[in-house]
Amino acid sequence: MDADLHAVQAGETKNKFPLNLVLRTIFHTIGCVVFCAVGPWGVVMCFGIDTNIHTDPLLKDLKYLTPFFLTNWNFAFQTIFLMLSLAHDVLEWMDKHESHFASRLRYWRDVIFSGLVVPFTLFVSLMFWCVYAVDRELVFPEVYDAVVPWWFNHCVHTNISIVILIETLLQARRRPRDFKKEIIFVTAVDLAYAVVYYAIYFFTHRWLYKVFGVMTWWQVCLYQLLIWGSSYTFYFLQFPINRLFHGDADETESAVSTDNVSTEEVMNGTKEEKNDKPFSEKSWSLKYRSSRNQIEDSNL
Repeated sequence: MDADLHAVQAGETKNKFPLNLVLRTIFHTIGCVVFCAVGPWGVVMCFGIDTNIHTDPLLKDLKYLTPFFLTNWNFAFQTIFLMLSLAHDVLEWMDKHESHFASRLRYWRDVIFSGLVVPFTLFVSLMFWCVYAVDRELVFPEVYDAVVPWWFNHCVHTNISIVILIETLLQARRRPRDFKKEIIFVTAVDLAYAVVYYAIYFFTHRWLYKVFGVMTWWQVCLYQLLIWGSSYTFYFLQFPINRLFHGDADETESAVSTDNVSTEEVMNGTKEEKNDKPFSEKSWSLKYRSSRNQIEDSNL
């Protein structure tokens, strides 16, 4: 009877319309197509700037310093994440999402999202548009409009936050997949980027962003602390915000690093939780031994 019941339940699960998977697949497909088109287009656009026609020094800097902007680093993080997400969606449609490869894919997808995509996407969008509202010349000079179309600016500074919002609505990530590794990613990018724009300043005597040029050194130090602090703040905020959308249910696999727990152990643990019976052999045995010890130790 139990076998028949499980078979019926399995059949109902397979026949159930996977709306969330459909939405995720559509979203990740569109995201991959857009990002994989916009990214190469931006590279060709920047490196194709003709300095004989566009003689402004800022456009020359844009041409040769493009790889060093955090905006482009973050765009690369999002592109990698969307590609991993789409690959995992395909495995789900093929019913291969419980394989070891899918588990590793899911692990890196979530680590990259939580440790790279969320903190730096929110930082880039928020910081860019706040400074832009005060004085666009400090972060996106008007001379850029001659080579950078408005839609490209929104693709790399606005739409990236929409990706975060939609992904948060579609996928539950209530807790870190691998807290240690995600913090290492945040710290590594923070330090690497600080080294990049300080090195550019000391070697070329020009700031990567003009906003630094209007500050004194103590203001630059405070701004640097703001940059580092905001990235960690955004990292830690994403999980309670996710729980607001998806509740605070326990997640067996997502809260455990697959580096330390094998896929079979995770799946077995999940099945035990789902099929937990009040009188399972293990729990009943433990209760029996505990009761027996209490009786034997009593004065009766």
